[in-house]
Amino acid sequence: MINYNPKNWSTFIFHIHKSDTFRKLWPLMLSIAIFSGLVAFAELNFFQLSKSSYVTNVGMMHSLLGFVLSLLLVFRTNTAYDRWWEGRKLLGSLTNVSRNLAMKIKALKLPEEDVRFFEYGIPKYAFGLKEHLREKLYFGKNSLLIEVEEGKHIPNQIAGSLIKRFYGLLEKGLISQEQFIVLSGDFNQFTDICGACERIKNTPIPFSYSAFIKKFIFIYVVTLPFGWVFSLGYFVVPIVPFILYVLASLELIAEEIENPFGYDANDLPVDQICTNIEKHVGEILG
Repeated sequence: MINYNPKNWSTFIFHIHKSDTFRKLWPLMLSIAIFSGLVAFAELNFFQLSKSSYVTNVGMMHSLLGFVLSLLLVFRTNTAYDRWWEGRKLLGSLTNVSRNLAMKIKALKLPEEDVRFFEYGIPKYAFGLKEHLREKLYFGKNSLLIEVEEGKHIPNQIAGSLIKRFYGLLEKGLISQEQFIVLSGDFNQFTDICGACERIKNTPIPFSYSAFIKKFIFIYVVTLPFGWVFSLGYFVVPIVPFILYVLASLELIAEEIENPFGYDANDLPVDQICTNIEKHVGEILG
């Protein structure tokens, strides 16, 4: 995730960051500029279509469709941001649950061996969830204190080991039934958070909707020179690519943030959050 000062306008205006959509769109923008130039040259010098009032009114279509397109893009970006923000809230909940659980375990005054197990296992669940959401295997076949089988659901295996150890405390009489009930809620939240994160990751925007917006933007921009060349002349060459940059950038930004757990520049700082969980749990139980 990019850390920045929102009050420093010069950074946004004069600096092109590596995540800027211009880097991805410039080949298409250049192609549209060349296409716009050819259309302008053909209409102004050969076909003389400006003499026909029907052709010169083509731009009216873009005024109407521009409003429709703006509504679609607003809905698209809002939906993507809602997914990004929900992911951040879930990671915040994971942090809070990990801290609360560590504090409660500290207060139980358990044997040192059990404390060290939870000090290791609680943050490792966060790391395991992170790698699971990124479709990677975290621990390999075995870890130091928790065995993990390759090819199986990593967070479930770690949570299962934590709960198994927790049930063992009850069987040994190290915690009371009341303490068991209170702590069970914290352990259950791990799986709830994992399921919610998987829902965000595995349920993208419907394909037909995303494909329609891309086609709509392309057709809208490609037809702009035909309607605007009579009033703008060769100025359509820089103006049409700029419109493409604005519209397509909104779609690219939405694509980037709709899965907030990856490696994109604007994705959530998952690595930092997991490291903080490990640090804070270690401070509490250390």
